[in-house]
Amino acid sequence: MSRGYPFFRAEHVSAFVKTVLDGERALARSVLAGLLGRYPIALTRDLDAARRWIKSHVRGSERAGLVATSGAMRLKPHAIDVRAPINPVHWFLGDADDIRSSNFLEDAATEFQVQGLEVDWACVNWDADLRRSGTGWSHHMFAGAKWKNLRDESRIRYLVNAYRVPLTRARQGMVIFVPPGDASDATRLPAYYDPTYEYLCGLGVPVI
Repeated sequence: MSRGYPFFRAEHVSAFVKTVLDGERALARSVLAGLLGRYPIALTRDLDAARRWIKSHVRGSERAGLVATSGAMRLKPHAIDVRAPINPVHWFLGDADDIRSSNFLEDAATEFQVQGLEVDWACVNWDADLRRSGTGWSHHMFAGAKWKNLRDESRIRYLVNAYRVPLTRARQGMVIFVPPGDASDATRLPAYYDPTYEYLCGLGVPVI
């Protein structure tokens, strides 16, 4: 695959992400079909598989990184704590053997840290703050020890836009990690994640 396509990426990836977040299934499938040959996108429920996928694609000085929203509070069981501060200089510029570097694929940057910046390959970690419910999206925030429904329209819009940022940070390609959930953990029930995974599968995102 040839590398580079900055204009292609900017236009088509943004269009795909918009249709996904707008729930336009048919259009999303169509946009994705024209995108995959030049911009790899994959889907998994195994974070280690996501890391392996990224490492298999990175070439030379290309950068990779984990990204998530600042509201993705229940990724902690997967060793992703969005509340842990990152140093942007080390994250964006550190070598692959620097544990503070994005290339180490350990520390996740949120929409605040990556706004206006890019990596070549991204692992987008999708939590239960934004989840499919019926035919639409269900919007949540984690407060105290449980998820709460968002009712305020401005906060709902912010959450959707918060997902738009990590989903559009990769120049070359991305893998989306949707956790499998845990039936023994009321904050990570499979029902919070399965519909999102099935929705993305139904759009034609290749599963690894």
